[in-house]
Amino acid sequence: MSPSSSKLHATEVDRDVGEVLSKKELEAAHCWEADDRVPRRPEMTDFRRRLRYHQSQWREAQGYPIGSQPIAPQPNGGAMRLVGSRLPLAYARKTGANFLTVGALSAAKARSAIKEPHQSVDLQRWWADLLWSTTMCFNLFGDLAADLGLADQAIHTWWPDTPGTLRDVSFEHSPGWLDRAYLGNLMSFDAAFRLDLGDTTQGIIGVVVRYHDRTKPNEPKPTRLARYVEVTERSGVFKPGAIDAVNGTDLLVMWLQHLLVLSMLQHPSRTWRWGRCVVVYPAGNSDYADACNRYRALLADTSTFSSTTVEELLDADALPARTARALRKRYISR
Repeated sequence: MSPSSSKLHATEVDRDVGEVLSKKELEAAHCWEADDRVPRRPEMTDFRRRLRYHQSQWREAQGYPIGSQPIAPQPNGGAMRLVGSRLPLAYARKTGANFLTVGALSAAKARSAIKEPHQSVDLQRWWADLLWSTTMCFNLFGDLAADLGLADQAIHTWWPDTPGTLRDVSFEHSPGWLDRAYLGNLMSFDAAFRLDLGDTTQGIIGVVVRYHDRTKPNEPKPTRLARYVEVTERSGVFKPGAIDAVNGTDLLVMWLQHLLVLSMLQHPSRTWRWGRCVVVYPAGNSDYADACNRYRALLADTSTFSSTTVEELLDADALPARTARALRKRYISR
């Protein structure tokens, strides 16, 4: 089944994912997962359950087989259960069924064929988990990686103040995994748009994609906190008290992703002169909508951080029409 044709002409998912789903309905579709529950945030619980069900229905509409937990069943026949929002790993790797277009699949294959030093990448999930945000990133931007002219037009449509000309598009990328000249951790961008600024320097748009994800408090490793504080204070973009407001909270990861861009702008090589971290999420994800608003309020200068919804990207008509239609059908709740 071709990723460039059959997926793009898939039948509509029968069930409106905006409806509240019962436990019985979710269990029947192998979509009742305890991890979808978000304590004290019922709207996020409902959102996560609807997305899981929607992906299961999308999979069935394509005629794709159902996957499992664990993603790769044990060869000795260990315990396994069906999961409606997954594909069998061997089938997913063979067919590329989790990817919507030839461009997305080609980008995923190209990225999986290389290994950045010390990288941390979950290849099983990006091939077989229909809810995986990294896969959605390939589906959103894979066509752009194959056509830099289209990509340059797209990024200047989405972010009109972007300087320079697009140089390349990378996925699951860090300028230096565990490199203390940056952050010394495993933070990366789901997509990185590198810019030629015309004077030997470069710019970077580091995109972070979230879909089914929720926010939750995190603690930084004590051995790395001093470096995070250093990059924060040198940047001059934060309001007083920002470090205390993010440290140990549900904003910590967003802070570190933003700091990765800021660390590039501070790198001794002076390679990067302009940069921005962009968080992309569906409009229905209230966790990320709220987190982005709270994080932005901590910034004295917002030029290096922004957020947008998947719907806003698609509404800008910067992607090929067939790709945009496939993305709406696959990822957007009615």
